[in-house]
Amino acid sequence: MKKFKILLALITLFGLHGCLSSSNHYYVLSMVSQPSTVYKKSHLLIGVEKVTVPGYLYKRDIAVAQSSSQITLLGNALWGEDLDEGLTNRLIGFLQKKFNQPDVYAYPWGVKHQPSIKVSVHISRFIAQGDKVYLDATWSIEDMKSKRRKARLFNTTVATSSDVKSIVSAMDRAFSKFEEAVAMGIKAF
Repeated sequence: MKKFKILLALITLFGLHGCLSSSNHYYVLSMVSQPSTVYKKSHLLIGVEKVTVPGYLYKRDIAVAQSSSQITLLGNALWGEDLDEGLTNRLIGFLQKKFNQPDVYAYPWGVKHQPSIKVSVHISRFIAQGDKVYLDATWSIEDMKSKRRKARLFNTTVATSSDVKSIVSAMDRAFSKFEEAVAMGIKAF
């Protein structure tokens, strides 16, 4: 019986060591970046629809493209958030800072006032491949009263290296460029 307890203790110890040594690293992109300039646009209520992302971004493993038709999921590098929600919240936070007003909300919402404009975003590619991160998206702005709508394409590449921290940093920079493009589009709308 004593040998059994010692054996059980050793198995438990080695099992815990294995769990601890193969620890996961979690990353987020939802930290709101600080805009370089602030736009003045008064009485503007902005509704931001939930950002849609490709299916590989709904997984928690960070994906890296090996070719145009093959991706690899990095098992120990995980997103610490659902990217569709995280990117939506980040865009909302950025627009609040960029226009220096709190009236930017997730659309639809349960408040009395309808937004002046609605922003819709569909990301079609957001992934590292080789030494670059690619971000391709379509986005639109709609005036909720006049129903006037303007749609735009966006694409950018940001240099990266193959380590996960560099990839996540490049993705952050790519999305920052996207946020600036959306804010500029809203200002000109």
